[in-house]
Order: sequence, then C-alpha cells, then structure tokens
Amino acid sequence: MSDAKLFMLGIEEEFQLIDPETRDLRSHVQYLLDDEHTLADQLKPELHQSVIEVGTNICRDIKEARREMVALRRDLSKLAARNGLTIAAAGTHPFAHWQDQLITDNQRYHEIVEDLQQIARANLIFGLHVHVGIEDRELAIHIMNAARYFLPHIFALSTNSPFWQGQNTGLKSFRSKIFDRFPRTGIPDHFTSLSEYENYIKLLIKTRCIDNAKKIWWDIRMHPFFNTLEYRICDVPMRVDETIALAALIQAVTVKLYKLIRQNLGFRLYRRLLLNENKWRAARHGIKGKLIDFGKQEEVDCVALIHELLAFIDDVVDELGSREEIQYIHEILRMGTGADRQIAVFEATNDVRRVVDYIVQETHHGLE
Repeated sequence: MSDAKLFMLGIEEEFQLIDPETRDLRSHVQYLLDDEHTLADQLKPELHQSVIEVGTNICRDIKEARREMVALRRDLSKLAARNGLTIAAAGTHPFAHWQDQLITDNQRYHEIVEDLQQIARANLIFGLHVHVGIEDRELAIHIMNAARYFLPHIFALSTNSPFWQGQNTGLKSFRSKIFDRFPRTGIPDHFTSLSEYENYIKLLIKTRCIDNAKKIWWDIRMHPFFNTLEYRICDVPMRVDETIALAALIQAVTVKLYKLIRQNLGFRLYRRLLLNENKWRAARHGIKGKLIDFGKQEEVDCVALIHELLAFIDDVVDELGSREEIQYIHEILRMGTGADRQIAVFEATNDVRRVVDYIVQETHHGLE
C-alpha cells in the first residue's frame, strides 16, 4: 500500500434550512431529524435549529467521497422537500437575522451559549470541514505546522459569504469574521512536538478554560477523538463540485507535506502574525486580491499563488487519483468563488431574495 492510501477522507457540510416562499431561514431541524429516513447516522443538528450538518463516512479516496457527498446532498434535499423546506449552501444567509433563530435544545449547545453569550447566539454561519486521516499524531503535528501556510490560499477559493443581515459587507467571507469572535479560533501557533500540544490542552482543561479539546475551534486542528487533521477554515461552497475540489486540494497538500517530512525536507514555518495577514486578505478579497509571498517578501496575485500551489502538489495528485477533482480548481478560478457569483446576482437584480434563489439553484447543481 502506498503512503497516499493512508490518508482517507471525511467531509462535513453545514446547510441552511430555507422556507421556499419567504427565502428566510426556518428553525425546523428537528422535523428532519424526526423524519423516518436513511440519513439518521449522517445528519447532525448544530447550534441553531436552522442549520443541519451532513457528514460522509470514512472514504478511501476522493472518488468515494464524491459519490457519498452527491448522494448526501441529494437525499438531504429530498428530505427537506418532504418537510416543506429546501437547502442552501453558503457561509452566511444573505438577509436572515440571528435574533430570529432558535437555539437547538442540546446540553452542549446550552453550555456554549451560557459560556459565550451573544457571541454564540449570533454565530449563524455555515462551514465546510475536511478530515484527512493520519495515524501518527506526532507526525500530524508537524504536518499541521506546515499546512498553516496554505490555509489562506485554500480559504480564498472557498469564500462564499459576502452578505450579512441584508447588507453587502464588502468582504468575500464575512463568516470568518463572525467566527473570529469565538475564543480559540483562527490559525493556530505552531507546536514543536506532540507533547507541547498535549500540555497546552491539559493546561486549558486544568484551568477550566475548556472541558475537552473539542472546544479548540482552530482553522486546522488535530481532532481530539479521531486520528485526523481537520481543516475548518472554509466557507461551505455552493456546488458539490467545489466541495470535492477543495477536499482533494486539502488531501493533496497534506500528503505532499507528509512526503517532504518523510524525506527529511523541512518547510519554513511562519509566525501566526504573518499568516493572519494573508487570511485577512483572503476574507476581504477572495481570489480577486493579492496575498503575500513571505519567501519573496512581496505581494502576489492570489490566483498566481494558487497556480503555484497546484504545481507544488502536482506530483502526488495521480497517486491519489484526484487529478480530475483538482482540475475543478481552474473552474473556480474561471467562474469566481461563491461570493463573486452571489455579488454578481445582487448587482444584476438588487434583490437579496434573488441571491437566495441562486444559492439554492447552485446547491442542487450536479445532483441530477
């Protein structure tokens, strides 16, 4: 078995539950959870009752992940329709207000609201999480350290939340700024070893900052219960093709860094302070702006750096069997991210309800 075959995938997407008539959010997740259906083990409620998460099983490769993700979206769409709803995939709803949404009746969510108060209640956002399997947690820490550099590049491709409470925010990902208000979010510091990371977690638990490591909400983290690296920085994309392309890119970056480490080839680690400059640029401009090339110490078009990233991972793509899925990154660069397309619809119609219609349409693209 090749090294690449060790890096199995799991994908989680958070969807909006939409009233087809008003285009507003509906706090009806319990209707879907109580419905007799075949998705029971793969549906999860979230903090707000207008959010539902679906997650794949462990997938051996990106082809299996695609089959699962398409089936999950299709089945969830049918389940929602049976309950008078439709689903939409975007990092924020274009005009809904968080004050109108009900909190899910769950002990964990009650604790989060009690701890974080209005910061939690206002956290009406929708993300994409991609898990890449790594059995060796010591090695995973070093891969995580290096992968932090590429998070803004990946994030820029996913940007899909330009609107908040009926306003064009001027950002391509307003979701990321909403989530920044939570503690223990963003790009993490780097850790010299697994023991340093574990001592950090133990200190937070000992001092009652957290009760377990699930309350570490970084943009990339070692999952506390599974042997995976979990990439959490992305807005949920509109099209399933975009989700699969991003998952393939994330898997390829992970495998490429793994191979470099196994060959005793280091990757320069940059301070979180610097990486955050690129994350901000990605949130503000998406793929339309410039990121900083810290090696050259100069600004470079984001699209050019994404092309460099694709070249960097190219030698592992065929081993992973994901060239077709990676190729869709070029389609994202051509048509624009979800944020670019949402803004185009709004500029053409001046109607945020038409934006919701477009998001719903794109969410169902490719599910036929």
